[in-house]
Amino acid sequence: MTQTPHVPSTEPELAGVRNFRDLGGLPAAGGRRVRHGVLFRSGHLAHATEDDARFLGSLGLHTVFDFRNDADIALDGPDVELTGVRNVNLPLNDPAHGAEFWNMVRARNLGHLRTVLADGRAAERMAETYREVVTGRTAELGHVLRALADDSVPALMHCAAGKDRAGLSVAVTLLALGVGRDVIEADYLESNAPHRRYRMRRAPQSTGPEDREITELLSPMFEARAAYLHAAFDEMDATWGSADRYLADGLGLGPAARERLQARLLTD
Repeated sequence: MTQTPHVPSTEPELAGVRNFRDLGGLPAAGGRRVRHGVLFRSGHLAHATEDDARFLGSLGLHTVFDFRNDADIALDGPDVELTGVRNVNLPLNDPAHGAEFWNMVRARNLGHLRTVLADGRAAERMAETYREVVTGRTAELGHVLRALADDSVPALMHCAAGKDRAGLSVAVTLLALGVGRDVIEADYLESNAPHRRYRMRRAPQSTGPEDREITELLSPMFEARAAYLHAAFDEMDATWGSADRYLADGLGLGPAARERLQARLLTD
C-alpha cells in the first residue's frame, strides 16, 4: 500500500497571514532535504499584524515574491513593508482575469455563476489556469528560479491565498530541487487545512439555499485540488517531454544554475 509522504510543518500562529509554512525538511534529490529557513510560502502579507511583521522580519528574508495581480492588490492591499527585504511583484495571471474573478465572487449572481461554473466548469477553469501559467509565464518562473540560485534566499513566495500561483511556483522550485511529485502534491494539498484556507467573503444576510449553492459553485476556486497540479505537470510533459526539459528549455534554468539552486536550498 502506498503511504502518504510525510510533509514536515513549521508553523507559527500568525494572526493576519494565512497558509504560512517553511518548506524545510522536504526530501529531495540524492538523499538530501530542503534546508529549513530558506524557502517559505504563504498567503498575502497585506493584513499582517505588528506581531506577524515582527516574526516575518526575524526570518532574515532577502526577497518576498508576490505573484498577485493588480486586482488582488486592489482588493486586499499591498504587502506590509519589512525592513531590509526586497519585494518583487510578478503577476502570474492576467489582471483582467483577476478583476473578472473577484467581480464574480462579489456579485454572487446565481444565474451567471451556474452558467460559468456549474457541471465541472469551475474545476476546468482552475486546471486551465494552471496550464496557462506553465506555458505562458515561463519568463516569470524562470526569473524566480534564477534569482533563488543567485542571491534571493531566504525567500517567501505568496499570492492571495498562497495555494495556486504560489503553490505552482513552489511546485516548480521543488521540481528543480529534485523533490518527488508525490511529496510536492502532499505539500500543495496542505493549503486545504481549515486554518490555512482563504476566507470566502459572504454577504452577512445570505444564509439560505441560494447562498449555499453559490458557495458550492465557487468552492472549486477556493480549494487546492490534486487535479489542478496534475494538469500543470501533464502540460509540462506534453509540451516539453519532461520536467527536466521544462526547467532547462522552458524556464532557461541551465545545469550550472540548477546546481547553484540546489546548493543554496538543499542540505545533506
